[in-house]
Amino acid sequence: MKYILSLLLSALVSLTVAAEKPNIVVFISDDHSQLDSQAYGSTEVRTPNMKRLAEEGLKFTHAFVASPACGPSRTAMLTGLWSARNGAEANHKAKKPEVPSLPTVLRSLGYEMAIIGKVAHSDWAKFYDFDTAIGPSVGISDTAEVAKFLSERTSKKPLCLFVGTRHPHVPWSDERSYDPAKVTIPPTHVDTTVTREQRASYLTDITKSDTLLGEVRALAREKITGDTLFIYTADHGGQWPFGKWNLYDAGIRIPLIIAWPGTVKPATRSDAMVCWPDLLPTFIELGGGKVPDGIDGKSFAGILRGTTTTHRDQVFTTHSGDGDFNVYPIRCVRTHDWKYIRNLHPEFQHHSHISRSTGPSGLAYWKTWLAAAESDPAAAATVKRYTTRPAEEFYDLANDPNELHNLAADPKQAERLTTMRSDLDAWMKQQGDTQTVFGKPLLQGEPVTLIDKKAKKASK
Repeated sequence: MKYILSLLLSALVSLTVAAEKPNIVVFISDDHSQLDSQAYGSTEVRTPNMKRLAEEGLKFTHAFVASPACGPSRTAMLTGLWSARNGAEANHKAKKPEVPSLPTVLRSLGYEMAIIGKVAHSDWAKFYDFDTAIGPSVGISDTAEVAKFLSERTSKKPLCLFVGTRHPHVPWSDERSYDPAKVTIPPTHVDTTVTREQRASYLTDITKSDTLLGEVRALAREKITGDTLFIYTADHGGQWPFGKWNLYDAGIRIPLIIAWPGTVKPATRSDAMVCWPDLLPTFIELGGGKVPDGIDGKSFAGILRGTTTTHRDQVFTTHSGDGDFNVYPIRCVRTHDWKYIRNLHPEFQHHSHISRSTGPSGLAYWKTWLAAAESDPAAAATVKRYTTRPAEEFYDLANDPNELHNLAADPKQAERLTTMRSDLDAWMKQQGDTQTVFGKPLLQGEPVTLIDKKAKKASK
């Protein structure tokens, strides 16, 4: 009799724990910088759904990715490890086969794991132990597959669903809903007619992403029963010079907004430093599990539950390259107010798809920057700053949020610079960072050659 009562009690406890596991829905944009959102203070881009989500939940002001390129960023999220440890250092390089998948842990906790659209990079969803993986792998442009999946779903398990759109990844829309003459040009860009047109296209695609976010959230409310946590975020910054493929904040600082009715207080903000490898460890703790030992990610469940307000003192980010388009390995450490960047090979020219690809990746406006640089000293300085980097960069983010003034040679900052340099050295050693160069670099002084993206794909 005692044995039977024990089994019943055990079953009751199990059911109670299962009932307490929140559903988790994560909506991911592709290439969306944090400040390009109404929720983060933009007065020109229309993102009413992001704004509404922030009004109903918690907005993180200091959220970062592990790397400013799609593959490394998403792999770090799904493994809880930075790139040197998970193996996905260069873009389009998969994780090491022996590196565990964190979705496996969530499945073991009783979650149904599903992804729709671009969540893992390329076709790499097969490496991550999802119950359901629905394309397209480039990301969704409508919510038909989300509606179909949720309508046909019969599982009674708590759901962890990731939905990834392709917006605002290039190619951007030709149908612009913003006036190029009225857009705001960032101080790191060159103001030309074509830049304005492309900026208007980028903002148009952010609004498209926001519309999809609203549709997914409405579907989640209608189709998913029970306690549900909803997240909006992005894999890294926009595909602009000094954004994607760079360790400036325009490349690594991303939106992270979380609504969780009954737990997260509405219209709140957190200045705690968090990063993408922290996401799945957080989900694991919320699901009642133990975060695996030895990973880099750290749960910030305490912030969501209101039991703590702090998380990390510093975050580290890395970038190793993206084929021959972008061969420029960079490392950095960032605190709340300061950033130290190390360009591992300043003898290389810095380029990317923007300046070397024949595809729809920015060459149209980049050519106008080069033309402006022939007669405009300010434009020439911007172009030079993009293509030629010093070995070290050091920024006072509180007073220089656009990272325009490199203080690495300022004697007043020598002590702080030495400390952060040592912090980065120690972290790179701990990570086993071999500082590998992926691809064929362009050395300073060599002529810039364009790479035909279609020809590169055909040759693989």
